[in-house]
Amino acid sequence: MAERHAWYRKRRRRQLRLSVLLFLATLVTTTLVGSGFAPLALFPGLLDEQIADALVREHRLWFIENGRPLSFQEGYLKFLWQGFTYSGPLMLILLCHELGHFLQAVRYRVPATYPFFIPLPLPPFGTMGAVIAQGRGVADRRQMFDIAVTGPLAGLAVTLPVLYLGIRSSYIDVILPHGVQEFGEPLLIQWMIAWIHGPVADGQMLYMNGPAMAGWVGVFITALNLLPVGQLDGGHLTYTMLGKAAHWLAMGLIVAGLAAMYLTGSFSYVLMLLLVMMTGVRHPPTRDDTVPLGTTRHIIGWLTLSFLVIGFTPTPIILH
Repeated sequence: MAERHAWYRKRRRRQLRLSVLLFLATLVTTTLVGSGFAPLALFPGLLDEQIADALVREHRLWFIENGRPLSFQEGYLKFLWQGFTYSGPLMLILLCHELGHFLQAVRYRVPATYPFFIPLPLPPFGTMGAVIAQGRGVADRRQMFDIAVTGPLAGLAVTLPVLYLGIRSSYIDVILPHGVQEFGEPLLIQWMIAWIHGPVADGQMLYMNGPAMAGWVGVFITALNLLPVGQLDGGHLTYTMLGKAAHWLAMGLIVAGLAAMYLTGSFSYVLMLLLVMMTGVRHPPTRDDTVPLGTTRHIIGWLTLSFLVIGFTPTPIILH
């Protein structure tokens, strides 16, 4: 028994180290994306003063702020801060979402890994989110519901104020004729923009700053996770509330999604659907599917799933 406990503690320490490393790696990739990769392009200047002077001459406009010329170090810190205004709020949103799942799993003594962040050093997001893995067939119906619902609710508790403050400090301007990347606006974001800035005229768009973009990603990831399919949060919720009928709902959604992409010619979610189908559309049974949820949990579950109506966008990225 003592050897087993020692093995378990060693395994948890390895998981924690990996979790911290992935968190730091994702913080780096999201900061780079949020800064337009400028710190990476300028990095050689930190190692050699002559290279720094050459970079300042080459990227002269980068080193001007409010009409004042900046030193290389000031310019570098400016871009780091620009990146962090996106990565900081986004990492907080993702962390709160995953900790919601993790802490509920700890509460119910359901085996679960620490949150694992997924770095992706590519625009537009710099990450593929974060996940935790939990023991299959350990949680009963009510425990599974609580673990599933707490993640998106905890994430939204941070996402909504970040989104509000970001949109409030962003600006609306005309859409440039070429090379502008616009992000689709679900109903929630449309309402918030209209509330803060008033109606947006045709040919104009909101140019999002770092916090606004982090809030947009928070809404996007929450809506994706609430799709009622397989091992997604929405799949857990619909299975605990509907039982095996949730399998038919999931398969119907997959068919409808594929048909919609074919008819519209927009394949934004094809990778998402393929990953879901590979991991399984059907939800496995809980330890005890007969445990009642009660009326309050049903209400909370359906209200949480209703976020899809205001948070999902069929066209996440629009190129002009």
